[in-house]
Parts: sequence; C-alpha cells; structure tokens
Amino acid sequence: MAYELDVQPKAIKALAELDPSVAKRITDKLRWLSENITELTPLPLSGNLAGQYKLYIGVYRAVYSIDRDSKIVTVHNVGHRKNVYD
Repeated sequence: MAYELDVQPKAIKALAELDPSVAKRITDKLRWLSENITELTPLPLSGNLAGQYKLYIGVYRAVYSIDRDSKIVTVHNVGHRKNVYD
C-alpha cells in the first residue's frame, strides 16, 4: 500500500539546485519508496537525526521519517552524501 509523500521545503530547495536528470532520478526513487515502504527495512540514523532514516540514491541520500498511523513518508532533506546530514 502506497504512503503519501510529503516533501519538506528544505528538500524541495535542494532538489531544485540539482541537475534536472539527477533530481528526476531522486524523485523517482522517493516515489518508489512511498509505494514500497511497507516491504522495506528502513536504515535508521543516529545522533541529532535519531528517528529519521536514510535512503541511498547513488552518491545522494534522502533523509526521511515515517508516520505509520497517517501513512505519510516525510522527506526532510536530499543531497550529496558528504553534506546531507549537516
């Protein structure tokens, strides 16, 4: 069952700054995530990002959280693996 995808303004801004082909690849993977979230084991983050998860998209990462009650995947940030967790 597909979850609703909620992309936060910080992630939207980050996507807008990327090359269009990279941004499309990331948005396609985020759509795939929302459609398959119930079948996946999310990769948890720690420290100040505890309670959130990461999604690998080549050298890029998406930081997201899941609200299973409301069936919403919230994307908090998207970026290169070197600086997405800042």
